[in-house]
Amino acid sequence: MAFRDMYTQFYPPKPKFTERHVPSQKGRVFLVTGGTIGGVGFELCKMLFGTGATVYLTSRSKNRGEEAIKAITESSPAPATPGILKFIQLDLNDLASVKEAAAEFARQESKLDVLWNNAGTAPFQVQPSETTVQGHEAIMGRNCIAALLLTQLLLPQLRAAVAAQMTPGSVRVIWTASIAADHDSGLDPNGIDIDQLGTVHPSRTRNYALSKVGNWFLAREMARRYGSEGILSVVQNPGNTSTHGYDTAPPVLVFFMKALILQKPKLAGYTELFAGLSPDVKPEHGGMYIMPWGRIRRDEDCPRQDIIRGIKPEEQGGLGNARRFWEWCELQAKDYM
Repeated sequence: MAFRDMYTQFYPPKPKFTERHVPSQKGRVFLVTGGTIGGVGFELCKMLFGTGATVYLTSRSKNRGEEAIKAITESSPAPATPGILKFIQLDLNDLASVKEAAAEFARQESKLDVLWNNAGTAPFQVQPSETTVQGHEAIMGRNCIAALLLTQLLLPQLRAAVAAQMTPGSVRVIWTASIAADHDSGLDPNGIDIDQLGTVHPSRTRNYALSKVGNWFLAREMARRYGSEGILSVVQNPGNTSTHGYDTAPPVLVFFMKALILQKPKLAGYTELFAGLSPDVKPEHGGMYIMPWGRIRRDEDCPRQDIIRGIKPEEQGGLGNARRFWEWCELQAKDYM
C-alpha cells in the first residue's frame, strides 16, 4: 500500500478538474495566501481571476504581490469573465501581521467563500533552529500556528458566506499538506508527539514533515468543529512542483528532483482548484486528504494508519491528537485572537 500511495502522489494521472470546468464565480470572494510569481498560489489566482470572482492575493512583499497581480491582469489573452484581484500584505512569520491582514480583509469584505491556506515554508527556506518573531520554530510557526490564527480570525466572514449560499459545502477552508505528511520516515508514531511540541528540532526536513501532519490535523479538527455550521474543511497535497521553495536547496538535489519528480506549478494549482471548487468535494468529505491533481483519498487507503488513529477523536477509537494539536496552536496564538 505504501509504495502504491507514494507512486500515485509522485506521478498522478492527468487532472480531470481544470479552469475549463469551473462555472462563473461572480459575486463570490476568495482569499489565497501566498500568490507571488512562480508559485502554486500564483497559478491558482490566475485561474480564479478568470472566473469573475473577487480574489485576494497575499504576500510578505507588497512589491511582489503587486507584480503578481499585474502579471495576471495584463496577461493575454484576457479571460472572458475577468474578476477582481486585490492585494493584502501578510507575513506568516509574525502573528501581529496575521492579525492585521485579517482586519484589513474585514474592512473590505463582509464574507469569504473560500480560504486557501496555500502559503508555507519549505525546509530549505529557513536556517536550522530558526524561529518566528514570537519565538516559535519557524516552519511550524508559519505553516500551522499562523495559518490557524488567520483562519479563526476570518470565521465571521466564512459564517457570513454560509448564510448567503444555497449550495451545501460551497464555503470551504483548504489546508496544505505534503507527501511528507505520511511518507517521511522520521515522523513520530501517530504523526505528532504532542508532548514534544514547542521543541526547536535541528532537522528542518523533520520540522517540515511535522508541520504538514499538523495541517492535516487542523483540517480534520476544523471539519469536526465547524462542519455542522456549513464550513467544509479539507487538506490537500498539491503535488511535487518546481517552485521558489527549492531556490536555496543544494543544486545537485534540485537537478535530480527536476529530472525525476518536479512538475509545473500549474498542475499543483489544479489540486487546489479541485479542493476549493469541485462539486465532487462534498460536505461528507470534511477533513479528507486530497491527492494530486485532484483525487479524494479515503482514510482506509492511507499507508500510515497510525496517523489516522492519531487524528481521530477518542469517541471514534482514536487518540484525539488533532484536537490536542489545535488547542496547542490556539494557545501559542492566544495573544493575537
